[in-house]
Amino acid sequence: MAEEIKGVEGSSPEPTVHTDATVASEISAAAFAGQSSESESVESETRQPLKKRPLYKRPAFLAVAAIVIILAAVFGLRYWLYARAHESTDDAFVDGHIVQVSPKVSGYVSKVYIKSNQEVNQGDLIAEIDARDFEAKLEKAKAALAAGTARLQEARTGVELTRATASANVQQASATVQQARSGVEAQKSAAAAERSRIRQAGAGVATAQANVAEARSQVASAEAEATRAQADVARYQGLFQKDEISRQRLDQAIADARTAAARLDAAHQKVLAAEAQVSEARAAEATAAENARRAQTQVGGAQAGVSEAFGRLAQANTAPQQVAVSQAQAETAGASLAELQAAVRLAELDLSYTKIYAPESGRVTRKAIEEGALVQIGQPLMAIVSGDVWVTANFKESQIGNLQPGQPVELKVDAYPDKVFKGHVDSIQAGTGSAFSLLPAENATGNYVKVVQRVPVKLVFDEQLDSRHLLAPGMSVEPEVRIK
Repeated sequence: MAEEIKGVEGSSPEPTVHTDATVASEISAAAFAGQSSESESVESETRQPLKKRPLYKRPAFLAVAAIVIILAAVFGLRYWLYARAHESTDDAFVDGHIVQVSPKVSGYVSKVYIKSNQEVNQGDLIAEIDARDFEAKLEKAKAALAAGTARLQEARTGVELTRATASANVQQASATVQQARSGVEAQKSAAAAERSRIRQAGAGVATAQANVAEARSQVASAEAEATRAQADVARYQGLFQKDEISRQRLDQAIADARTAAARLDAAHQKVLAAEAQVSEARAAEATAAENARRAQTQVGGAQAGVSEAFGRLAQANTAPQQVAVSQAQAETAGASLAELQAAVRLAELDLSYTKIYAPESGRVTRKAIEEGALVQIGQPLMAIVSGDVWVTANFKESQIGNLQPGQPVELKVDAYPDKVFKGHVDSIQAGTGSAFSLLPAENATGNYVKVVQRVPVKLVFDEQLDSRHLLAPGMSVEPEVRIK
């Protein structure tokens, strides 16, 4: 065919004779390779001296064209039927659980027990942080807890002691009030008795004064009688000397004079005794008055004692408040003890956090921990990828209407082109990917350009994955969902 075209376009005017084989090759080359056009064929035929039929009218060309059209129709119909019953996308990736391992306490790494890409089981010890500081903090917290326990015990004992002491103080104060009242009554009785003694002493003074007056009147009578008797003695002595009376009569007069003198002396002694009684009665009256004053003063003191006893009783009656204060102190000590217990538990937790365990079974990736390194709280040390994987396929929103949970899916992973995985639709996310992006679009502002959104769909594997086909998060997948 190339030689024929070269001959037509060349400068040689010599005609070329075409055989049936040459015509067949031309038809075949025009149908499958498409290297010449119909105009060139017509031009070549017009230049040939021997006139032939057009290519599109030749039976071989028409047969080949019919076969091509039939094959295209068959394959097109098959593709249309397949596409009508399936939905696919190339925006799909393997997804899985990626657990970031971070420390809960800061410190220097003392031991690392894992390597990159190592398989670990949940609960395996993977690293240790120097625990000496946390052990010291735990001991300190335990010591503070012991001191708090002692304070709580002391506070509880203080409550019991306050309750017992307050009850005893109330009883003692009540007894003191009663005793003070009795003392007031006794002092009042004593004061009344002293006032009675004063009256008695006054009466005694009056009696003694009367006795003195009587004794003095008796002295006057005795003096008169003694004077008369002396006068009789003098007169009788003169008469006896004249022998006018007998000696007996003179002796009788002398005896009467002596008796009168004795009576006079007795009267004088009685006056002195009566005066002494008066002095004694007055002294008794003064003593009674002083005792009465003292008794009255003691009554005031006893009444003050009653007031003091009432004050002590009132203070003792504050026992419930004192007990409440003690109980509040005990409750405060209990709260402090709870706080100290929490501090001990926190210190124990911090100490336990120095041992880092695998939170999930899987493969260690992105290991960023070494012995001797200083790590901080929340610092990513490594990631553990579990074997539980699925596919997240981002279908266009125009495709979501045909997807339903449970529909079968064929999953083709780029890493294994010879393997087709079986699965099904698990769930459809309630929102497009852009709606949950860090900076979602604000379609209400500025110019709006409609962009077809994509909705994440979770596809799960139906078959058990083997170790020969490792599926890791991020691997590209082309899913085909059978919707009919």
